[in-house]
Amino acid sequence: MSREPITWAKIFRVIANLLIATVCGLTFGLTIQGIFISMAQDSILGSRDFVVFWTTGAQLAHHANPYDPVALLRIERAAGLPTLYGVMFMRNLPFALPLVYPLGFLSLRLASILWTVFLLACLVSSVYMLWLMHGRSKNVRHWLGYSFGPALISLIMGQSTLFALLGLVLFLRWHGTRPFLAGISLWLCMLKPHLFLPFGVVLLAWIAVTRSYKILAGVAVALAASLWITYLIDPMAWSQYAQMARRSGIQSEFIPCISVVLRDWISKGSMWLQYLPSLLACVWALSYFWPRRFTWNWVKHNGSLLMLVSLVTAPYSWIYDAGIAIPALLQGAYVTRSRSVLVALALLSALVEVALFGNLFKPAAIHSWTIWSAPAWLAWYLIASTPLAKWKDAWPALRSRKWFGVWSTVKASSDES
Repeated sequence: MSREPITWAKIFRVIANLLIATVCGLTFGLTIQGIFISMAQDSILGSRDFVVFWTTGAQLAHHANPYDPVALLRIERAAGLPTLYGVMFMRNLPFALPLVYPLGFLSLRLASILWTVFLLACLVSSVYMLWLMHGRSKNVRHWLGYSFGPALISLIMGQSTLFALLGLVLFLRWHGTRPFLAGISLWLCMLKPHLFLPFGVVLLAWIAVTRSYKILAGVAVALAASLWITYLIDPMAWSQYAQMARRSGIQSEFIPCISVVLRDWISKGSMWLQYLPSLLACVWALSYFWPRRFTWNWVKHNGSLLMLVSLVTAPYSWIYDAGIAIPALLQGAYVTRSRSVLVALALLSALVEVALFGNLFKPAAIHSWTIWSAPAWLAWYLIASTPLAKWKDAWPALRSRKWFGVWSTVKASSDES
């Protein structure tokens, strides 16, 4: 019985798989260890972003204004919020208040543990469902989803992005078979509506073209139920939120994303510039969707590219918001045949966590380190979903810096996938 000869390609494949498994395992393991440490130490427990959700829930549980800056700051300081931070508000729209209301009846530590367990369940179940949707692949590429740096940062900080990720994945899984439930799941995406603007515009157009009105019905029922529960909890929630929005000072905050950098670069006082990329992206999204309206695929390339463009052009986003890119990145990971491209994603993902730990030594380091991240995920996806032969075709245009020619070649290849 003859053995297959050992080739350099096989050796590189083994080394690449070991490197991916090592990076993914280390980042996931260190994250879980960091979460356990934060649960055990009061000084760290109160410095997580989660404290704002717990504080808001505590205000609601006592029938108080969940956006009162004086009361919030007092409770947040008592919980351990560092003095270098000002008052933190829950900036999700008021229909999200039922999500945090039960937290107000629990201690900070117990609420933090339960919240973290739910977030971890969202991440694990989302990646697992994506693995099922892509044919239960026997390779380890789905590990890149479990260990994706921005998603792990969301887990560490206790941010709500992983709820939006779960909503997106449930929509992708159910939109063709259970449209009403798919619509209900989109309520979770509405926790972060600014991340889904071009996505939402195309979704409405797709619903009109395919007459998938059960999805709209699901959205309407979920939204109506949350609005009704919000009214029962706090009848003044919307007016209180409006007052908070006027005085929160978010306009003067530096948020490390393309839209805010663009506004600061051109005219810091012109808020409309911050929304210009999203507006242009919505126009592009409709022009991209319309020729493909009868063959549109939310799970494969069409939906993946649209979601990444939505993330890049969002009017504001933080590093952990890139967790919603996992479906697109895993789709690219399953398509590509290049181990080098997979290793690059693992290392880029780990670099994001390095930036977070760099914050311990240099405050705000993560801002300057991670402005590049959203464009990097889009660039990585385009590279991963484009066969090497197409890149060879695009090389002359790339050398002469004819970017439109490069984009046309890559886009044509991606449409085929």
